[in-house]
Amino acid sequence: MNNLKKIVIVGGGFGGIRAALDLAKKQLPNVKIILISDKLHFEYHPSLYRVVTGRSPLEVCIPLREIFIGKNVEVLQDTIMEVNLKEKILKGSSDSHYSFDFLVLALGSETVYSNIPGLKEFSFGFKSITEALLLKKHLHEIFSICEESAREERVPEAHIIIIGGGASGVELAGELAIYAKKLAKNHKFDSSFITIDIIEAAPRLLPALPEDISKKAEHRLRHLGVNIFINRTVVKEDIEKVYFKDMEMKTKTVIWTAGVKPHHLYSQIAELTFDKKGRISVDEFLQAQGLNNIFIIGDAAATPYAGMAQTAIGDGQYVAEVIEQKLTVRPFLPHRPRAPFYLVPIGHGWTVAIIGNLRFYGRIGWWFRRLADFRFFLSILSWRKAILAFQNGKALCESCPICLPENIN
Repeated sequence: MNNLKKIVIVGGGFGGIRAALDLAKKQLPNVKIILISDKLHFEYHPSLYRVVTGRSPLEVCIPLREIFIGKNVEVLQDTIMEVNLKEKILKGSSDSHYSFDFLVLALGSETVYSNIPGLKEFSFGFKSITEALLLKKHLHEIFSICEESAREERVPEAHIIIIGGGASGVELAGELAIYAKKLAKNHKFDSSFITIDIIEAAPRLLPALPEDISKKAEHRLRHLGVNIFINRTVVKEDIEKVYFKDMEMKTKTVIWTAGVKPHHLYSQIAELTFDKKGRISVDEFLQAQGLNNIFIIGDAAATPYAGMAQTAIGDGQYVAEVIEQKLTVRPFLPHRPRAPFYLVPIGHGWTVAIIGNLRFYGRIGWWFRRLADFRFFLSILSWRKAILAFQNGKALCESCPICLPENIN
């Protein structure tokens, strides 16, 4: 057993799970695969917006034990606090120590508030199931208050502001535009009081995508009744208002989807180098620059298309291949990242899609998106469990007695 090689993967997101599954599938001799995550479940972030609008958290929350049952992967729950690359030791918050021969860091990203006063304290984040459920609970509370409020108070109470016009913000705005009207009906007040604004600092929504896609998305959101403000920068927020350079808005619901940065643990590892965006520099084999057998995958790697789930999955697949070939002393090819496809749902049954050189809009795009969701579930679960995970999205899981299914006429 002295020749046992330990492969430690830190992070239970898209990249970490894919790397662990592919390594387990290879059935390498004298190898121990350990996946360390601060959660005992995987969160399917592409469908997070659906949790806010009444869908079951089970659609986006999959226990890691379900993914790795019967696989040669040891799953541990811990938060890594220190990384000692010289000694090849990780230290967890549980005070446990983990040695490794190969290290795959797949920690993803976290919300950044750009030092805007009040934003962290008074806005709702949108990076986890916990944050999504808190937002959903808040919306039900606000709409309950609206039932009893004086007419002039309902406008600011029913005013929802989404800051960030990227994919997450656009998806959430489209879903909320439909869901808020259902909430208003359940809570018996006039839906005309509802205002949903989406704010973007760039000259257009979805600035990372082609301009024609942005125009389609903007047209769809306006059709759903969403107000769009571009070239607007947030200055500060307090408990009842959000301030921009040239205007202010009264609201009790601000949702921040605008900024992310690599996980803070990366900045504590002295041996890593970073690019201008704060991402970790890697070589052509996804190893941290100048470091052997230390791999950086997913959102934090300074590679083309970083930040996409598809990219993280591809990184995980590639790193599993490289580790196998290193262990078997075989040559390996440089990483060649694939351009991802883009599927941005905007309200139920409607999606803008870019697949290669093709564009799809509306219902066709929607089915492509649902197919992509199911294909992913199938890649990490058995057929039966993939179908169950996919179908759980049909189940309502509301946050107040008024909106429970049995109380809706």
